[in-house]
Amino acid sequence: MDLTGKVAVVTGSGRGLGLAYATELARAGAAVVVNDVDADVAEAAVRTITDAGGSAVAEVVAVGTSEAAQALVDRAVTEFGRLDVLVNNAGILRDTTVWKMTDEQFDAVITTHLRGTFTCTRAAAIRMREQGEGGRIICVGSPTGQVGNFGQTNYAAAKAGIVGMVRTWAMELARAEITVNAIVPVAATAMTETVPFLQPYIKALETGGPLAQFGRQQLSLGTPQDAAGVVAFLASDAAAGITGQAIGIGGDRLALWSHPGEAVVELADGTGWSADAVAAIWPERFAAAQQTVGQQFPEPPK
Repeated sequence: MDLTGKVAVVTGSGRGLGLAYATELARAGAAVVVNDVDADVAEAAVRTITDAGGSAVAEVVAVGTSEAAQALVDRAVTEFGRLDVLVNNAGILRDTTVWKMTDEQFDAVITTHLRGTFTCTRAAAIRMREQGEGGRIICVGSPTGQVGNFGQTNYAAAKAGIVGMVRTWAMELARAEITVNAIVPVAATAMTETVPFLQPYIKALETGGPLAQFGRQQLSLGTPQDAAGVVAFLASDAAAGITGQAIGIGGDRLALWSHPGEAVVELADGTGWSADAVAAIWPERFAAAQQTVGQQFPEPPK
């Protein structure tokens, strides 16, 4: 991919997946605005990019507000003259079960992930439409937003909402030739290293073998760099015809998620559906098609 002359903003790109995205975009030739709430982390990320020959600056701001979003767009325009690519990656976790979750824990995650994605996309879309040369907006979903995960009410709501917004924005921005897609990444990061069932696979990544292969292929678990190539692809001219999609990436696994759709349909004959009628038909026609919740994995190798 050749992104020479393109300018990208990557939110939450001081470390982990965000840093991998920013580094890959810079490697392909884009100038990058790195974002983090920690100035030292952001500057270290910039040095990583510039030491490798790339072009990057830091904008230290907490994503969520309209002011923060505008500051990121303004930094790109001031430093590099334009904005072509936005990667909405910034995020936090505040995990706990629904009966223990506080308003503050819920709001913090929604503000950073969902509202932050909205405010940054709005600011970027305004600038890209003014430029009149199209653009690329890449949002970050999660398997939790697609199928749910225990203890992540706030995160699941935010990530599912992001993919819903992507589908809407893809329609709204099509005339301006701005594509909008979601990626659904999995990687060994500081976030995932705290998940107990993933720890054996993360450890196996260092040594290889069947467990590492299972993790990379069935769990989509690899390094942050493994998930970065699809971001550079979606930012490129090669992806001009792709919009409104949710693309899974991680380890050795690349996948296209389907949109929600009706699994089973039955029609009444002008009478609607009473509770008794639903109860009568459910076991035969609907029960077998009930959807699972949470990620479903095959048994790992022994």
